[in-house]
Order: sequence, then structure tokens, then C-alpha cells
Amino acid sequence: MEQQHDTAIPRIAIVIIDDDAAVRKSLKFSLEVEGFSVRAFADGRALLDQQEFPNCNCLVVDQNIPEMNGIDLIAVLRQRHVSAPAILITSHPSAALKARARNDGVPIVEKPLLGSALVDAIHSEMARPSTSPHG
Repeated sequence: MEQQHDTAIPRIAIVIIDDDAAVRKSLKFSLEVEGFSVRAFADGRALLDQQEFPNCNCLVVDQNIPEMNGIDLIAVLRQRHVSAPAILITSHPSAALKARARNDGVPIVEKPLLGSALVDAIHSEMARPSTSPHG
């Protein structure tokens, strides 16, 4: 009889920032079901105040969060040399937001998050070659 060993395959670590508790929990659950390791934060300040930045392969950031919006949070993280790919989630993005996100290399996935759009975007961003030496 063949024994099965539980081999530890490193999971992709996702950090979610969304102020809506129901959305945050739903995203966390659905991404964990997909096999990701997930940490979730209610706003940018909660993430920025961490003593040590959490292990993160990809950020999923809501545009409409308290204190600073999602695209500004991503800019602050880039200034802090956090180079993990980031995906912005929002409803009805303006032309200005779409242009800024495009210029910053941040894809937008529009709410409501239907089907596998977010998971597909995460995989797509993870497959892109990194342009920064910081991780």
C-alpha cells in the first residue's frame, strides 16, 4: 500500500485591503478555496502600521477605502519598495482612474466580481516578469 506524504507546496500569498467586512470575508474565503494564503485588512492604515509587512505575492486593493484611496495606497507601498503586483477592485472606475491605473501598471477588476475574473487577474499578474528587484 502506497503512503501519501503531505508535501508542503508554498501557496501564493494574497493581501486584501477592503473596508467592507462582508466583501473582505467573502474575498478571503473564495481566494482560500482557490488555494491562496490570504491576509485581509480593513484599510490602508491597518496594513501600513504593520511592524513587518506581511508575506505577499499579490495585493488586491479596493479603490474606495477610508483615509486614502486604493491607487494612492498602492503608490505609498511602491515608495516603501513593496513591488508585489497589485490589482485594484472598484465599481464604475472613472476615465481618470483607468488612465492612472494603466500608467501605474495596475489592472482594474470591476465589481461586482463575477466568475473567475479576480483569480484570472491574480494569475495573470503573477505570470508577468517582475520589473523591480524588491519583493
